[in-house]
Amino acid sequence: MSEKNIKIRLMQAALDHVPFDGWSAATFDAAVVDSGVDPVLARAACPRGAVDLALAYHAAGDAAMVARLAGVELGAMKFRERIALAVRYRLEAADKELVRRGSALFSLPQYAADGARAIWGTAGIIWETLGDSSDDINWYTKRATLGGVYGATVLYWLGDISEGSENTWEFLDRRIENVMQFERLKAGVRDNKALSGLLAGPLAVLGRIKAPVDNAGAPGRWNRPEQEQ
Repeated sequence: MSEKNIKIRLMQAALDHVPFDGWSAATFDAAVVDSGVDPVLARAACPRGAVDLALAYHAAGDAAMVARLAGVELGAMKFRERIALAVRYRLEAADKELVRRGSALFSLPQYAADGARAIWGTAGIIWETLGDSSDDINWYTKRATLGGVYGATVLYWLGDISEGSENTWEFLDRRIENVMQFERLKAGVRDNKALSGLLAGPLAVLGRIKAPVDNAGAPGRWNRPEQEQ
């Protein structure tokens, strides 16, 4: 059995225990017993125990979102509608109590970076699934803004008791409108000759920032000006 399959097997076995014990050592130990995975192999696949299982659960949610989006004719939708649908599908792929327990785990200082990377990764997967091909500073700003939208929507969703989470979807629409306003502002700056001239220096610097090779993740790369090379 591959390490990936071991992790998935452990994660699935852990789900019944997380609502009671959180993503904890007790949950990991119970998952090892329930799954029948050898404890040595389990620890090799998940050296950080339940933290690795929580991240595996998050990754499974991303995969479920992508699979569901594959069955949708996205080309017939407005771009903001595609983003809203992707975020909605991502939340609908998750169990609220498991996410709540995960939020508690990743709010701890030692795991905060893991939580931030997970959200950044989800934002990146959404953009890639929707066909984004940016390879400059926009690669980062799109993920940062969508990551903010996604994180805020998750927190709202956790406390939402409206039927069908309708209040959450309305909240999501408002947050996406904020992002679209930001994008319109950026376009306005580029089209304004006075502002673009004033900001020529900063924009030139930002223009040298490139997306990571193969979109593997931060920090990306920097193109030095030709006279410096």
